[in-house]
Amino acid sequence: MKALILVGGFGTRLRPLTLSVPKPLVCFANKPMVLHQIEALKEVGVTEVVLAINYQPEIMLNFLKEFEDKLHIKITCSRESEPLGTAGPLALARANLVDGSGEPFFVLNSDVISEYPFAELIKFHKSHAGEATIMVTKVDEPSKYGVVVMEEKTGKVEKFVEKPKMFVGNKVNAGIYLLNPSVLDRIELKPTSIEKEIFPNIAADHKLYAMVLPGFWMDIGQPKDYIIGLRLYLDSLRKKSSLKLAVGSNIVGNVLVHESATVGEGCLIGPDVAIGPDCVVESGVRLSSCSVMKGVHIKKHACISRSIIGWHSTVGRWARIENMTILGEDVHVSDEIYSNGGIVLPHKEIKSSILKPEIVM
Repeated sequence: MKALILVGGFGTRLRPLTLSVPKPLVCFANKPMVLHQIEALKEVGVTEVVLAINYQPEIMLNFLKEFEDKLHIKITCSRESEPLGTAGPLALARANLVDGSGEPFFVLNSDVISEYPFAELIKFHKSHAGEATIMVTKVDEPSKYGVVVMEEKTGKVEKFVEKPKMFVGNKVNAGIYLLNPSVLDRIELKPTSIEKEIFPNIAADHKLYAMVLPGFWMDIGQPKDYIIGLRLYLDSLRKKSSLKLAVGSNIVGNVLVHESATVGEGCLIGPDVAIGPDCVVESGVRLSSCSVMKGVHIKKHACISRSIIGWHSTVGRWARIENMTILGEDVHVSDEIYSNGGIVLPHKEIKSSILKPEIVM
């Protein structure tokens, strides 16, 4: 089987992290976002992953070459000269997706984090006579989304309702699809929306089905959702593979610490924290609801909550970082600094406090 991952463009919602690397390579729970998906695809027999991208494909491929060899899976790029929406990239990558076997292929949005129940999706897709299967997830506020109206027993999709003012259902597109090759015959090589143009047409032909996604789901394409997604991911990891999580008297709740990181005495870490490779956390540090990326140095008695600390950054002694502060790569925060929602571009030195949310350029 094959898969196409819609990587997208500049990743502006995750600035300043995406100023250093393409969005799919931004670290999530100590590995690149896109690697979570590739590993899950590999487990169900996918042999080739195509990345649909229009921004920095060379960086992407060079970085993923190591994982291609390690996972024994082919990773290629389909480069767009212009943005083609969410359906156009399928037409562009047609030669990579169709091999004459008639096997369906996966399509994923790169921002989505979940338990990736791909085996269940394959089983459901093969149980009906439809052309395409989309995964849907239940939400509390469906008026913010495009709602999928479906038959509860069969999963057959009846229609899509964009941001309904009246309640028509609570299931929305989760950005995970399994499509027959015949779907490609419906798509022209031009900017096209698969959600607004292609899927409604398939539904009108009674060939579109939906499966409710079990477990958690989150689009982690912006910082506040990234932090929520980390909590959901670590909670899922607790249930499925708890031995990967840190334990100890200084650990509260779910915490992921890379084996190469060091944590000093008297720290209190958690809940919902990921500490990446080669990090140094000195004594007396307090961390909660945050992601600390590779090579970060956090000095004594610093406090970090609901924030993301970019690669190779430094947080000074007694510094307090909170309220969705995002530090880009190689940012150095001086001792006793307070940051309240600061968005700091890469390679900066912060010598005065950021008292209200603002961008530091």
